[in-house]
Amino acid sequence: MNNLPFDKSGRFWRGNLHCHSTNSDGLKTPEEVCQLYREAGYHFISLTDHFLAQYNFPLTDTRVFRQDDFTTLLGAELHTDKTEFGSVWHILANGLPLDFAPTSPEESASHLAARALDAGAYVSVAHPHWYALTERDIESLGKVDAIEIFNGVAVDANDRADSWHIADVMLGRGHRYTTCATDDYHGQVFRNDFARGWVWVKSESLTPESLLSGLKSGHYYSSTGPQIHDIQIEPGKRAMIRCSPVDRILITGKGATAAHAYGHGLLEAEIDLSRFKSPYCRVTVRDAYGERAWSNPIWLD
Repeated sequence: MNNLPFDKSGRFWRGNLHCHSTNSDGLKTPEEVCQLYREAGYHFISLTDHFLAQYNFPLTDTRVFRQDDFTTLLGAELHTDKTEFGSVWHILANGLPLDFAPTSPEESASHLAARALDAGAYVSVAHPHWYALTERDIESLGKVDAIEIFNGVAVDANDRADSWHIADVMLGRGHRYTTCATDDYHGQVFRNDFARGWVWVKSESLTPESLLSGLKSGHYYSSTGPQIHDIQIEPGKRAMIRCSPVDRILITGKGATAAHAYGHGLLEAEIDLSRFKSPYCRVTVRDAYGERAWSNPIWLD
């Protein structure tokens, strides 16, 4: 049950899994993007340019920008096929090899996602609320690692940044995804997308291999601001949470199932779970500014 990262060895590293450069539709070069995040205190990013024929299927090589205190995962935002409502699929893949083969017009989204998984990538459904993806869409995609539950670009693109609803529906159906927050940075002046969402990955070292292993294992949490320091769950009994100062700590599950602690500047809480009836839960902490951090789904069996 307990696949939480907090008692794992290593330390937490802050990273962004979704952003773009001049190799697709971003306004900054790969070097500028990497420098921007490094100077902002990030430990790693994955530069995920749009893997499309119009950009010559870029898989941006950022290895030259790795330093002792900053590294990169090679990745791309993959596209093919159409969703139920007619949009081209957006599939996020972090940890791809440089020789990942281009897509063809006939390739299905499920086949493309499977190819990325087979290549060793951490694969997630990109911004489902932004594109109004349905349950049928996500089920048709087949096996993937995660659902992107927060996307910074969508804050200003169409006010659909938060995708927890469809994630909770899929979790309630019994699908076991992890989740991730990203900013999807493009550098466009009319979008305040830089550093809007990120992940904290627990791993032994700041290497692409160790970080990718942490992602694939679910040893991370997501945030738009607060930090989570520890979560301990005793199913049917209690939950203990420690975090940076927040005003709300919520534990939510299937349907409307929830338990919570309220206060000002909360650093920890013990929450009664004796009436919490759900096969899974997730922890959300929300600070005085409305910024949040989320655990991955925690299965209680």
